[in-house]
Amino acid sequence: MPFRDSTETIAGCNTHFMRGGTGAPLLFLHGANGAAHWLPFMEALSERYEVIVPEHPGYGASEMPEWLDNIGDLAFFYLDVIDHLGLDKVNLVGQSIGGWIALELAVRNDTGLASLIVNAPPGIRIPGLRKADIFLWSPEETVRNLFQDQSFSEQALAAAPTTDEGQMVVLKNRLTTAKIAWQPRLYNPDLEKWLHRISVPTLVTWGEQDKLIPKEYGPALAGMIPGAISETFADCGHLPYVEKADAFVARVSSFIEESAR
Repeated sequence: MPFRDSTETIAGCNTHFMRGGTGAPLLFLHGANGAAHWLPFMEALSERYEVIVPEHPGYGASEMPEWLDNIGDLAFFYLDVIDHLGLDKVNLVGQSIGGWIALELAVRNDTGLASLIVNAPPGIRIPGLRKADIFLWSPEETVRNLFQDQSFSEQALAAAPTTDEGQMVVLKNRLTTAKIAWQPRLYNPDLEKWLHRISVPTLVTWGEQDKLIPKEYGPALAGMIPGAISETFADCGHLPYVEKADAFVARVSSFIEESAR
């Protein structure tokens, strides 16, 4: 199905959106690499849902607003997005940092959500389970560490931007990620205290071979959220929506349908 690009001014920030499909709204919050393209998993989900994919403030084609200082600012921003777009009973899906934003949003106000699905979000800290330090990895190391199947890494490296404009977007994304997640590293010490406030059906997923955040974070996080379910994708790294796209789309869709009953 065709998607459409638009720019919406929300909280004074010109924000790039991609939207496609019809049905119940599904708001996808991307990870640190941004969301510059309409990907196959988005296309597949748009056959059932209205898929809405913004680029976070400070990423890609979206502006860097003066008010952006931390992950909580993005959580409040996306509450404004939901209001601005007039969305109701949103299925909120977040990947990595996008999942962290989704959790921060939900502890503040989840009344507009129908379901919450997060894959490999940082934001909490589990003693004895060390996250990787993404800020110490080279660009090639980052790409290779995202995937279990290195054929996906080769495809991603081959598609890496070579123009000055494209490389500036990559640097912009890395700068914004550092701004919101540098200190403490990928962690909000206050988040765990309030996860019990999440009252919507919640699914926490992880890739079995995630090199960024150990898979054991999944059940630990789910245990902090009332009624949450924890599942893993076998033979998969940090990006199941790419590496296991069919399984990812199927599980997201089935969970949304289960939550609506």
